[in-house]
Amino acid sequence: MPADPRPTSAPPPGIRYAGIGDEAAPGLADQLAAVRELGWHAIELRSVDGCALADLDHRAFGALTDQLAAGGTDVVCVDSRIANWSRPVTGPLEDDVDELRILAHRCAVLGTRYVRVMSYPNDGLSEPEWARRVHRRMAVLAQRAEDAGLVLLHENCAGWAGTSAERMLELLDRVGSPALRLLFDIGNGVPYGYDSAALLDAVIDHVDHVHVKDAVPTPTGEAAYTLPGQGRSQVRACLTALLRRGWTGTWSIEPHTHLRPHDGTDTREDSGTAAFVAYGRALERLVAQDVLPHVVASRQGGGRG
Repeated sequence: MPADPRPTSAPPPGIRYAGIGDEAAPGLADQLAAVRELGWHAIELRSVDGCALADLDHRAFGALTDQLAAGGTDVVCVDSRIANWSRPVTGPLEDDVDELRILAHRCAVLGTRYVRVMSYPNDGLSEPEWARRVHRRMAVLAQRAEDAGLVLLHENCAGWAGTSAERMLELLDRVGSPALRLLFDIGNGVPYGYDSAALLDAVIDHVDHVHVKDAVPTPTGEAAYTLPGQGRSQVRACLTALLRRGWTGTWSIEPHTHLRPHDGTDTREDSGTAAFVAYGRALERLVAQDVLPHVVASRQGGGRG
């Protein structure tokens, strides 16, 4: 995918474009360069040189903050490993508490309050026991986050509440904390087998952050990731629904075309940065040429369409 260096368009009012930096490159300098090439000023941090943000030593974290400041780039969210696909519900809660404690200090320095989390994959427990443990653990973590001035953003991905709107809403209700909200990843419906637009419609009032991803199913049951708008994740419908709702916040690209941490795929050396920029341009075009006109038309038609 060749990268077009020319900016396509500004985001809609109230929307900010960003991207998960390590989808472009391992090193922060190249991650920031990709974001700057797009003309964007915001990044979502997950790892630097293969190291999770919470695992960076003090010197490496200091260098990271210096590079961010020098480039005038804001951090909109930090993607943690808390309760994610690598940490089953039977694992030690202390791992997540410790990571959150470190990230609380680092988010204060970075100027963001958002931390991406999931809700623990099962590990042989009964459904009721799995749910009970998830509710208890997330309540503990949300209280710690609230005390630190953070907001945990639960992603519709791995875990007890990952693929069900009913479970997401139950989790929010059981925890009952302003420090637990939702991150909606448009592209996760294809690999997990649910309708993204329908799920968004059910939880949209609780969504604080959005990942833009698109995919098509394959005969083997896997997902093949595409440019936004070229797959079956209903990217246009989801972005349109957000704008029609008056939603404001960040749309952050997570291409998954060259890096997929959950399955070990990493082909970023084969032009990951260029592909990242091309993905951002494709999002800008989709919004300018398709999403915004659809929003305008639906408003002119009295909200229909």
